[in-house]
Amino acid sequence: MCAESAGRGAPGRRSAGREPIDRVALVRRHSPEFHEWKPQSPLSVGNGDFAFTADFTGLQTCVGDPAGSVPRCTMSQHGFHSYPDAPESYEDLRLKEYDCGDRKVGYMSSEEGQEELYNGLRVNPHRFHLGRVGLYFRGTSEGAGESGGIPASRLLEKTAGIHQNLDLWSGLLESRFDYDGASVAVQTVCHPSLPLLSVRVESSLISTGDLGLDLHFPYGSHAMEAADWGRDDAHRSELCETGEKSFMVEREMDNCSYSAFLNFSGGSDGIICRRAGDHRWFFTSQEGADDGSGVLEFSILFTLDETAGDECSELPSFSSVRSGAAAHWKEFWMSGAAVSFEGSSAPGAMELERRVILSQYLLAIQSMGSLPPAETGLTCNSWYGKFHLEMHPWHALHGLLWGRADLVRQSLPWYKDILEGARKRAESQGYGGVRWPKMTDPSGNDSPSPIGCLLCWQQPHLILFAELLYRNNPSEALLAEYGDLLYQTAEFMADYPQWDEDTGRYVLGPPLIPAQENHAPEDTLNPMFELEYWRWALKTAAQWQRRRGESVPEKWNLVLEGLSPCPVDPGNPERYAAHELCADSFGQYGTDHPSMLLAYGFLPPQTADPQIVSNTVDAVFENWDQRSMWGWDFPSLAMTLARLGRRKEAVKALLMESPKNLYMENGHNRQEGHDALPLYLPGNGALLLAVGMMAGGWDGCEPQDGRGAPGFPDDGSWIVRCEGMDRYI
Repeated sequence: MCAESAGRGAPGRRSAGREPIDRVALVRRHSPEFHEWKPQSPLSVGNGDFAFTADFTGLQTCVGDPAGSVPRCTMSQHGFHSYPDAPESYEDLRLKEYDCGDRKVGYMSSEEGQEELYNGLRVNPHRFHLGRVGLYFRGTSEGAGESGGIPASRLLEKTAGIHQNLDLWSGLLESRFDYDGASVAVQTVCHPSLPLLSVRVESSLISTGDLGLDLHFPYGSHAMEAADWGRDDAHRSELCETGEKSFMVEREMDNCSYSAFLNFSGGSDGIICRRAGDHRWFFTSQEGADDGSGVLEFSILFTLDETAGDECSELPSFSSVRSGAAAHWKEFWMSGAAVSFEGSSAPGAMELERRVILSQYLLAIQSMGSLPPAETGLTCNSWYGKFHLEMHPWHALHGLLWGRADLVRQSLPWYKDILEGARKRAESQGYGGVRWPKMTDPSGNDSPSPIGCLLCWQQPHLILFAELLYRNNPSEALLAEYGDLLYQTAEFMADYPQWDEDTGRYVLGPPLIPAQENHAPEDTLNPMFELEYWRWALKTAAQWQRRRGESVPEKWNLVLEGLSPCPVDPGNPERYAAHELCADSFGQYGTDHPSMLLAYGFLPPQTADPQIVSNTVDAVFENWDQRSMWGWDFPSLAMTLARLGRRKEAVKALLMESPKNLYMENGHNRQEGHDALPLYLPGNGALLLAVGMMAGGWDGCEPQDGRGAPGFPDDGSWIVRCEGMDRYI
């Protein structure tokens, strides 16, 4: 194998005599380019807190796609809505009690007899579609139906010559097509830090008023589309002119109010605005007033904070936003790590490189904002747009290997914001410290669920984030910033295990649902991954106490010394079991996540025996229902194989053919067969974490100097060039 790694530090560090990776070529060779409409693979622009997903017109012009299509939404991290009948509190929710050692603990896991309250708490609040920004075509857009947009089949009848390209290096989406024989060119770009979209449209149809902007606002919905177009009477939209070419739409929707500011520039001397419905407007150039260039430029800003309703008549022009975005994306691609497989003869090498490049872009625009992300990010609603904290590392942890710590850190202050609620949650269950929620929203409230509230593997994640941050940049300031959060997190972790007098040890569960969610909470004892994660996290939290000059609580040491060993399969003690009471880990329960393997891959070795782990991997390959595995299972399996030195199999795991290991033309990891997940960002993030680890190395791997790509085969088939990657734990 020819391999090169820059180790830790700036991307310019490389082996003597080696040319740096041509990052422009690396990125641009994987920019998506389409010549037909692909409704399962639409393209998006965004900035981490705001994203806009377009159809082949570069905007959100058409509707009515075939089953399995991805909705095109305009979404913000902070755009949440609740129905007017949403429950105001959790106080009336009856908890289901579970035996927990010598006491009972209540969880909101049963809807029986309280379905309305239970489901009302689940679906509220939900993320919503801020507004459809589409093209207006005279004679076609009028009377297009309840959902406003032109039916895709109808638009395609008049369309030819589709060509769409998303330039990943600059963040510019360019869309070209012919409509009724006239050429149309659309450029779409997102501001690098504001919830602002800027668009340039060129066509002879603009001069005649036959082509313009179609702006339409829906009612919020918890459904995947995040929009309800049939509730015109349930919300309010009022437009006013704030200048010759500027407008403001004030929006009120139950508990939510926001504004959309719209500025036109270039091309025409004036704009005609026509109301097309209670919440819809068409904007076109004045006929005959165009300067002959056939250009329409506009920027639209969505505000969801204290500025909503304030006049905002001056927005940045298209050229300003385009240049700002180009500078932002150049900095993004140049400042982080890079991995190139160019020159490799191994099958799948360039496909893996494509997935890696596209995943970086998608996670930057969808998952690296000011809040933990939903599993479908800012594309559409999965689980009502709420975010699942157990997925947070899969979305974002890779950034701490890839030199993008600043992006990762943006969402971590939110944990401080919800600290009091997390403390009350732990206290209500009889524990000390703070217990982090599972399925939540900006408020930090947990959501009722037969599974979610009984999971616990989200609890150590904050310790993992903080430790990797500290490894990259040890400082007293970092210890002060996260030290108390880690202490409170570990306090719960030390209090959560139960002391079993009969066996003289601490145990996890019951009640507990492990990361492999097909186990009943009453029957789950000592799941392997959770045991090892508890060990690693408590040891790391203790190390943080010592770094801070603080004592380590005695309870932490007692739990670490007395925590149960990893469970072995009762039918074959040479392999590990899912948990201690599971007698059929590789038969009846051989579906979903093979999460026992996370204990020796995602985590560094704790007490697990590498040979038994290797035997367990073999059992998964031989007996597991691999079609039931999820997008992040394949990279996590690769991480385990890499630690075991099984390099060829590690790469095969990354590229394994499976319905949930599909990566679409736009780079999204589609979960085929799961209707709620036409895209799945935890898969993309896990891929980047695994590739970063395999290319840049991990603690204890060979070679020790950080050079080489220790997770990739060394048979000459893989040429791995790596710059700027930090080591994994």
